[in-house]
Amino acid sequence: MADKDQARPLALATDCRPSSDDYQEKLHLKKIQRIRFIKFFCFIICLLVILSVVVILILMFTLFQVKDPIIQMNKISITKLELINGVIPKPGSNVSLTADVSVKNPNVASFKYSNTTTTLYINETVIGEARGPPGQAKARRTVRMNLTINIVVDRLLLNLNNDMSSGKLRLRSFSRVPGRVKLLHIIRRNIVVKMNCTSTINIFNKSIEDQDCKRKVKI
Repeated sequence: MADKDQARPLALATDCRPSSDDYQEKLHLKKIQRIRFIKFFCFIICLLVILSVVVILILMFTLFQVKDPIIQMNKISITKLELINGVIPKPGSNVSLTADVSVKNPNVASFKYSNTTTTLYINETVIGEARGPPGQAKARRTVRMNLTINIVVDRLLLNLNNDMSSGKLRLRSFSRVPGRVKLLHIIRRNIVVKMNCTSTINIFNKSIEDQDCKRKVKI
């Protein structure tokens, strides 16, 4: 009886010890789970990358599509003018004009422009020129600038026509604004905005009676 009682604990201890087959099966299951997790993680990463590329492409062709800036001549004002008999500009004097020019940026990124130029013509002869400093038009904003143009009256008198007797002066202006639009440090586009305006100035009340402007964008 004593021998049988001593053999029972040994049998129980042997039954509680896991077999080598069960241990290998658990290792195999853990390996399969690890592989599945890695595959799932890689799938999520690939999906996020694909979605990011799709979103960027959509933005590039819609929201981030580079649009042409718009330059506009709002008005031209005569700030200095000396007349003889109220009709003819005084020889040896200067005529000062102020051009109110605006640059509208319709893009979602800023438009940086360098020196702007506005040239004034009469009968295809240059009678005055103004230069503006470089600047920046923020995204979907409009920048306005006042350019002062000084005209030499002697040069103006050489090109006057018979319309001067009616108190009206027909001038042509040419404005040029070079700049660059940059989106996400990826899309860069150099743009030159040009504008030709033909204006009729009433020298009696120093106002613009008629103005016709045409814009052109060079990329």
